[in-house]
Amino acid sequence: MQRTEQVSVLLLKIRTEMEELELWQSSPPSAQALASTQPFCVDTLHFTEWLQWLLIPRLQEMIRQEVSLPHSSQIHPMAEEVFKQVQADTDQLLELIEQLDKTLCTLH
Repeated sequence: MQRTEQVSVLLLKIRTEMEELELWQSSPPSAQALASTQPFCVDTLHFTEWLQWLLIPRLQEMIRQEVSLPHSSQIHPMAEEVFKQVQADTDQLLELIEQLDKTLCTLH
């Protein structure tokens, strides 16, 4: 499986897991909240909102446009910290995010 296909599959799995954990939202945040310049939009969004409304769509758009995907990713450490405060069992979601990091860091 090509790297872009692996990323596409992981993004779908992350979305599915977030939906199952009820972390997927039906309404987007405001345009102002999405325009934050802080890493992970920590000043305006919850981490799961950032995943849903910024990271996942950006990566999907890059794949759709056949643009080269990033070759570095450090989402997992942030996810670990944030999910310590989530009541749901986020182990599977963390594993998928870690797989996404590793896949993005693969150069082939």
